[in-house]
Amino acid sequence: MTFLRGWHPLAVDSALAAVVAVMLAAAVLVTPQAGALDLAAVLVGSLSLVAWRRAPLVPLVVGTVSMLVFSVHAQPGPPAAFPVLVAVFGAVWAGHRLLPALASVVFLGVSLATDLATATGQSPKDIVQGTTLLLGWFLASGVTATVTRHRQAYLEQVEERAAEAERTREEVARRRAGEERLRIARELHDSLTHSISVIKVQAGVAVHLARKRGEDVPGALLAIQEASGDAMRELRATLEVLRDDPDGSGDHDGSGAQDSRLDRLDDLVERARSTGLAATVTISGVRHELPAEVDRAAYRIVQEALTNVSRHAGGAAASVRVDFGGDELVVQVDDDGLASADAPPVPGVGLLGMRERVTALGGRLRAEPRPEGGFTVRAELPLGEPT
Repeated sequence: MTFLRGWHPLAVDSALAAVVAVMLAAAVLVTPQAGALDLAAVLVGSLSLVAWRRAPLVPLVVGTVSMLVFSVHAQPGPPAAFPVLVAVFGAVWAGHRLLPALASVVFLGVSLATDLATATGQSPKDIVQGTTLLLGWFLASGVTATVTRHRQAYLEQVEERAAEAERTREEVARRRAGEERLRIARELHDSLTHSISVIKVQAGVAVHLARKRGEDVPGALLAIQEASGDAMRELRATLEVLRDDPDGSGDHDGSGAQDSRLDRLDDLVERARSTGLAATVTISGVRHELPAEVDRAAYRIVQEALTNVSRHAGGAAASVRVDFGGDELVVQVDDDGLASADAPPVPGVGLLGMRERVTALGGRLRAEPRPEGGFTVRAELPLGEPT
């Protein structure tokens, strides 16, 4: 019943046994031939139904014997079959076949024989018809239990298939992600590696020829040679991450990742200066070991900010400030370019990448024009786990 769905199974079974016991006790009281033995048999057979779910054969045997005692002695009619019907249902639902059928045959056969031998007010035809109706109830109980058992097995299979389908979807998604990483790795290798290699070789040749002729090598050419070498190392590290990292987390400790740390900040700023950018560096606080993700993100933010100044600020000067705190690392890059609140620059992929890095670490990023003119990028990176 609907109002019993939330109950514990033991409570439901106890309530069922109590209801049957009360009904049959009332039948004992209105049956003239019934006595104390019949009441005891009724109570034992009814209360045994408490175990129909956990030990279905116990109420089947106890209920059948008890109700046969009641039926043979008092001849109450169909009410004596109620506990046996419930016990047959429980046994068939648990997967038993032979014992429920045998119990049904024994109960019906003994009851029919007793009624035929002792009946005085009924014709044998009426007795047989009544037994046939009881036989239909026993068959209905067995069929209902079989259908219920199959339905439960079907629902369990559906749940298993749903869980398997979910696992399969996750595996397919991981496989597709792996295939996509490999495709990106191939595209990066085919499209960028060759071009950067050509740039590096050409810059190296130009530097060699200039030195061979005794000419001063332009700083920009040296910067191109060094930057192309760094780009090749970082590209190789990125390709290793895409090919080797099974979950695509990108947490790789290759040589390119080692190059992308604040320990190389001076080299990064020196390369920016070689392109004509006036850049200064200020480091405050006690310098200490940083989490790899924070160290790498800080380096990339400075790198992207200086690149944006060189590209878009038109000869502006840049100042880099790194503040080592106890709980967070603050990185700030200011320039005195032409950006203003009235004409802010359009955010590009670089700023979007900065924001994504900072957000992934649980930090805060401010990238906007300065009131006195120019642009500022300020990243506050927590040194603990991202929240």
